Amino acid sequence: MTSPGLALGPAADDIRRRLLDQIGRGQVRTGDRLGAERDLAQSLGVSRSTVRQALAALEVAGFVRRVPGRGGGTFVRQQKVERDLSQVVGVPALLRQQGMKAGSRVVSTGLVAADEEAVAALALPPGSYVIDIVRIRLADGTPISLEHVRLPAQQFPGLLDLPLGESLYELLEEHYATAPAEAVEHIEVTAAAADEATILGVETGSALLSITRTAKDAAGRVFEYSHDLFRADRTVITVRTPVSSQARKDTAGHGRVVRMRPRARP
Repeated sequence: MTSPGLALGPAADDIRRRLLDQIGRGQVRTGDRLGAERDLAQSLGVSRSTVRQALAALEVAGFVRRVPGRGGGTFVRQQKVERDLSQVVGVPALLRQQGMKAGSRVVSTGLVAADEEAVAALALPPGSYVIDIVRIRLADGTPISLEHVRLPAQQFPGLLDLPLGESLYELLEEHYATAPAEAVEHIEVTAAAADEATILGVETGSALLSITRTAKDAAGRVFEYSHDLFRADRTVITVRTPVSSQARKDTAGHGRVVRMRPRARP
């Protein structure tokens, strides 16, 4: 698939695919500088204009960034994580699907009294306790999100004694026969506070995707209330919506792709 708005000829598209394959196989890594257009054209056996078209397509798709000037060049960018809202899946499984290595750093865990927000979200009686877990999620060794999860303590006894560095969903399914059947997520753009910026390795004020989620099991019970902060520069949100045949007829010829670029708050 070529990038929206760029019509590539067969030769340029072939070069784009070959360079993308090198990136995917790790032959060139994040931050590496690709060869100059002249060198790439010679090694790949094509014209410089063909290489230039292929690099432009990769830049639009977010795989490389091109820096002008004598000390510039074309550099491999960090791969973005696609958050597909049509799936209810944990971050480790999400990263594995996209060929990235998942990791976690557990910041804190505890058994705490549920505040009003957690009581309302989890439909708990006042005075209930929740299991409180804060973790940093890593993609290929770099921080991608800061995760704060709260679970009903009565429903998951002994959870804090289990290893919490991997997928929480897989842990809940294995030990408590609980899996998400439905999730509601609210997404907004926020600016990174100083401590959040330090944890995620971004500048203070950088754009973050704030995702608040409640998840229900197959019986319709809410078992998770969480708040995630994802780096906006490393995350793409995808929404897949089924369209009826009549709607397709009504909108024929009017389809378009909209790319949302979040900005940090002033």
